[in-house]
Amino acid sequence: MTIDSFIENYGYLAILVGTFLEGETILILAAFAAHRGYMHLEWVIAAAFAGSLCGDQLFFFLGRRHSERFLKKRPLWKSRVEKVQGLLDRFRTALILGFRFLYGLRSVAPFVIGMSSVRFTRFLFLNAIGAFVWAVAFGTGGYLFGNGLELLIGNIKRHEIKIFGLIAAVGAIIWLVYFLRRKKMEIAMASKEEVG
Repeated sequence: MTIDSFIENYGYLAILVGTFLEGETILILAAFAAHRGYMHLEWVIAAAFAGSLCGDQLFFFLGRRHSERFLKKRPLWKSRVEKVQGLLDRFRTALILGFRFLYGLRSVAPFVIGMSSVRFTRFLFLNAIGAFVWAVAFGTGGYLFGNGLELLIGNIKRHEIKIFGLIAAVGAIIWLVYFLRRKKMEIAMASKEEVG
């Protein structure tokens, strides 16, 4: 299957699913694909907005309705939950607008906000604004990255596959470094609790 046919058949769906789960790398890849003419930037941004908004609303609902059961299965979330609760106490509106820009707290934040007294309608409204800003910022950034690269190296058609691979690899490395750091911190915290 070629890039053209994959993007044509699954591109917008992949953005929707990828941004539902987390997705900066997916959005940047899609925006670069839009720069290359494979997709339309406005639909890339719309799909990313919808995926991000729906994912965060789901985590808000889980926090509101199933927090106790959910947290029992994830004891290592404890420190992040406490951090988000502290931020929520101090910067309620700003946190709701901007949590998706706080790498490492993105999936925990809407869950913790769901556990709080924040009304569903207030969260939905502020979350929609945050999701829109996030989708526009990363979507436009990925598109401009393509512009800059084209200015730098000229015709990038023959390097497309390598560039797509490089963006995906950088995203995977960033995620892996974050994941390993988080695991290391969680192991250290668990050891302290056992000693204490």
